[in-house]
Amino acid sequence: MNRKQLFQQIQKKKSFLCIGLDTDIEKIPQHLLQLEDPVFEFNKAIVDATQHLAVAYKPNLAFYEANGPKGWESLAKTVDHIRKTDANIFLIADAKRGDIGNTSAMYAKTFFETYNFDAVTLAPYMGLDTVSPFLAYTDKWSVVLALTSNKSAADFQYLTDKKSGDKLFESVLKTGQSWGNTDQIMFVVGATKAKALTEIRKIAPDSFLLVPGIGAQGGSLEEVSNFGMNDHCGLLVNSSRGIIFASNEIDFAKKAAESAKELQIEMETHLRQKSLI
Repeated sequence: MNRKQLFQQIQKKKSFLCIGLDTDIEKIPQHLLQLEDPVFEFNKAIVDATQHLAVAYKPNLAFYEANGPKGWESLAKTVDHIRKTDANIFLIADAKRGDIGNTSAMYAKTFFETYNFDAVTLAPYMGLDTVSPFLAYTDKWSVVLALTSNKSAADFQYLTDKKSGDKLFESVLKTGQSWGNTDQIMFVVGATKAKALTEIRKIAPDSFLLVPGIGAQGGSLEEVSNFGMNDHCGLLVNSSRGIIFASNEIDFAKKAAESAKELQIEMETHLRQKSLI
């Protein structure tokens, strides 16, 4: 899926919502634990209830890897179900991989061939060697961590290069764009850093941005939209816990859909304000 096709899905659904499938087996409704694969059954119900509202889903690999082989099976079944539900949904493996050489090539094969994701999140600390094996898949996306929403982001991301004057995250944005085109490279920018999006858009005006941190982490959708939207929207805004754990009762899927609908309605308003739909 290229940038134009992704924007078409945003226009079709009047939404730039990405739902994070951070499926913690200790938080899902108790009645599901009686089933053979509770994690998959939870994901399936969430997807079935929200697929008309979301353009993307983002399983966080940690919540699957923690369950061993069974977790990987749950992930594969989840991806397969999403593909059968809507082949145009954008699937992001939130893996935050960051290695080089054959190791990176195997990660790329894992997520793009074995599990058929559209994109994978990558930590760029080791430079182009980390990303280039993923870029060999020209119809897939590398989602590069740039400015994250966690408290310790300042430990490194705001360090300033004395020669260029650039902060480290700004160097990531500038250099990252040289690695591939805007149909291949996307950047992660945390919603809690929304005001920084004005400067980020000066550096990367045409790139898609994956923006986590809406909802439970306190990010503002209004601020992200005002500061970060471009002429093809250019945003995938993620909400995880605020949607999937809206309820832990029998009505969990219905409540998830209601939470997703609230965000979709607000997103539609912002898209109309920018004359994008």
